[in-house]
Amino acid sequence: MLTIRNAREDDVAVLTEIGLRAWAQAMGPIGGNEDIRNNAINAFSGFVQSSWLTIVVVEENGQPVGWAARENLDEVITDFWVDPDHQRRGIGSVLLQEMEKVIREQDFEMVKLETHALNNDAVSFFEKNGFHINWLSVAYSPKLDQDVQSVGMSKLLVESESGLYGAEF
Repeated sequence: MLTIRNAREDDVAVLTEIGLRAWAQAMGPIGGNEDIRNNAINAFSGFVQSSWLTIVVVEENGQPVGWAARENLDEVITDFWVDPDHQRRGIGSVLLQEMEKVIREQDFEMVKLETHALNNDAVSFFEKNGFHINWLSVAYSPKLDQDVQSVGMSKLLVESESGLYGAEF
């Protein structure tokens, strides 16, 4: 059974591990090395430790299996991670629906996020859930020593003038 809850301070280790496993899977097409992984460990641990109040956790049978964050408590989902061993089972959809509900309840009309353009699984997941790509950027990443493409995606959460939800066609 899936449940949604707010993160707790004692979740740091398990949420860091989930984030790292999901990040490593997403990094496959981009590449990386041990230094990058060490930086990621520090980044995940530091973020979860300092920002656990902004994190929503999805649990399966009482065990955390994914989490998402809104670092600035605005309409932007800054982190979205589902443990690779638990993907493609609806967990991400449940977590995303919760994030959208919270954002809508706080009177934001749109939800936004950014992901690596080469993370096809993530881009496809968000598109299947009503998101549209708004922009593509390429920036040099010193940590990866290569250009990295990112996409910005968004989804309208309120009814538009045409009576439809999402992007107008």
